Amino acid sequence: SQEKALHEQPEYVVFNGHVGSLMGANALKARVGQKVRIYLGNAGPSLVSSFHIVGEIFDKVYGEGGIDVNQHNVQTTLIPVGGSTMVEFTAEVPGPYTLVDHSMFRTFNKGSMGQMIVDGPENKSIYTGQTALMPYDPGTTLDRGDNKALGGATPTTMPELMAQGAQVYTTICANCHQKDGKGIPGVFPPLAKSDFLMADKERAIGIVMNGLKGEVRVNGNVFNAEMPMLGLSDAQIAGALTYVRNSFGNQGEMVTMAEVAQIRAGGGRKPAALAAANAAAGGRAAYAPGHEQK
Repeated sequence: SQEKALHEQPEYVVFNGHVGSLMGANALKARVGQKVRIYLGNAGPSLVSSFHIVGEIFDKVYGEGGIDVNQHNVQTTLIPVGGSTMVEFTAEVPGPYTLVDHSMFRTFNKGSMGQMIVDGPENKSIYTGQTALMPYDPGTTLDRGDNKALGGATPTTMPELMAQGAQVYTTICANCHQKDGKGIPGVFPPLAKSDFLMADKERAIGIVMNGLKGEVRVNGNVFNAEMPMLGLSDAQIAGALTYVRNSFGNQGEMVTMAEVAQIRAGGGRKPAALAAANAAAGGRAAYAPGHEQK
């Protein structure tokens, strides 16, 4: 709208004209050891961009898209409104690399996310795939807080689970899936009227418990963003799933702590297993619980 334009508060900030234009089947492709050069313009009309690729350092930066290299070994580079930049790097390990505007709310809430998929041999001397040497568990505000108003440590009734779930959703889940449960098209899948969410309760519990990697299809649309492990308790998982399965146009039975505990005791469904099942099903396995232009 004109009002948003005047206040320089765009509803979307995107790559190549629309949300998800560089995701899934449209992701950039490269090979290990291949030199990659990206020329990126900022069409504006108002916001400066902080361009970054998660997992990569720019070997060379051509400031403002000029012909001379003016920086080496740069993590994030600025792109002025109406200007551009050119970066070069060599991907040394395979995997998904995420392109973002490092003003992160533009990425997670307004659409400025893309991907580059790099294929080739692993190099364990550079990246082993291990992300931590020991568990990091400082606890969340939900763990440290007093949950008595939310049904205590063992919510058992539908109202208690809904109350606790609303708190968990608002605090954690809404960052990606949005307050209305509609997600972000092409980036984060919707929970509102979600065929995936409602199709398989056990799968939903496993995903909220363990996270999810890999391509998924939700309400007929493909998504390929990663959902991390959130470290939620059985009560928080039961509450969150009861809440989303009975909100945003969904209608379902409650999820109990006993059901969550049973899945946890069995190891749940790990992200890798879900991704493998998804590939075996031709990409139809479900994700469940869980204008500025660049």
